[in-house]
Amino acid sequence: MTVLIAGLIIFIAVHLLPSMPMTRQRLQKQVGAGPYRGLFSLIAVAGFALIVWGYGLSRLDPMTVYTLPLWLRNITYLLMLLVIILLMETGLPGRIAAAVKHPMLLAVKIWAVAHLLVNGTVADLLLFGSFLAFGVFDRISLKKRDAAVAIAGPNATRNDIISIVGGVAVYAIFIIWLHPILIGVPVF
Repeated sequence: MTVLIAGLIIFIAVHLLPSMPMTRQRLQKQVGAGPYRGLFSLIAVAGFALIVWGYGLSRLDPMTVYTLPLWLRNITYLLMLLVIILLMETGLPGRIAAAVKHPMLLAVKIWAVAHLLVNGTVADLLLFGSFLAFGVFDRISLKKRDAAVAIAGPNATRNDIISIVGGVAVYAIFIIWLHPILIGVPVF
């Protein structure tokens, strides 16, 4: 559990830097914009690697906190489809992205909630609960920072169609083939 917690602390801490503009600007000024981005990425990848490793270790001896009814899996399936579409909207902003303002951040929060509906171990609560808490904090922080939001461009309808159709395709591929391979747990 220590590895998972360390990974979460590192990953989330580095992602909190944008919510502290003065600190971020000072760091960028000290090391330069390019090295700052490189260091940011390196630390984020290290934190992510620790999360993956720690979560894998925790699954060897899980401590169950709760078990929810199986029918919640159906809600999770629908929520995860929405997550994939929102992630597609992050790269192809359309009317959906403009409506939700921060599609990736919303996707992270929905992903966390969806997984808390079907996973009830201590490690699950740490992992998904931490990402949910970070998502809520970051959304509040973005409102206070008056950060840029997604806007619908001239290709908004086309982008929405690509996001929806592509999202359904990626979702199908992920739940059928990739989730068991990458996560080690079959969806069905």
